[in-house]
Amino acid sequence: MNVFGVDIGGSGIKGAPVDLERGALAEERYKVLTPQPATPDGVAGCVVEVVEHFGWTGPVGVTFPGVVTGSTVRTAANVDKSWIDVDAGALLGERLGGRPVTVLNDADAAGTAEMTYGAGRGRGGTVILLTLGTGIGSALFVDGRLVPNTELGHLELKGHDAETRASTKAKEDEDLTWEHWAKRRLTKYLAHVEMLFSPELFIIGGGVSRKADRFLPLIEGIRAEIVPAELQNNAGIVGAGMTAGAG
Repeated sequence: MNVFGVDIGGSGIKGAPVDLERGALAEERYKVLTPQPATPDGVAGCVVEVVEHFGWTGPVGVTFPGVVTGSTVRTAANVDKSWIDVDAGALLGERLGGRPVTVLNDADAAGTAEMTYGAGRGRGGTVILLTLGTGIGSALFVDGRLVPNTELGHLELKGHDAETRASTKAKEDEDLTWEHWAKRRLTKYLAHVEMLFSPELFIIGGGVSRKADRFLPLIEGIRAEIVPAELQNNAGIVGAGMTAGAG
């Protein structure tokens, strides 16, 4: 069974049909740049472009980089603030001609995919997926059950939002070496999260997971096991598709 997933990010919006049997993309994903400013109208237009690129006419699952309750957006750290209190499901459903649309937090979608098909499959206890990109998204699981909308990228770290110190964007913006970023930024962030939640497993997702060999071996002093996401940067699309399929 194929369903459609769209992953809205701070820098790009990507989507594809998802094969739920395999937990993988059924076709090569299509990506467009996130409009700046990333207003509801602008982002909705991009979502329509991604979906119509494939001629898809069925239900659509969509991730959003912020807290989502029901289908209403409650926070918007890396997109335009005008998203707050918008019913994203209703907006996108209308723009997509009345198709059923399910909306959820982006990291929660990625985590759900990893727990079902990827690095977290079959794992009990406390598992935390962190998506490193424009910001830091998080998905917290206890014995396989999701605790939604944790947003651990906004924990305070040295007087700053953690994601402004330890995200991939922070590494790029400050031109940090892999060693500096991994040892002085990411390790300190992981230690802080570990102190709060004592997970058995960290799964590191986002686009940077493709380069896990460049930084994961540099992280020391963390008791939890740390592994890269197996679905890498497609996890959000797969998780969005899973949610649409479940609906």
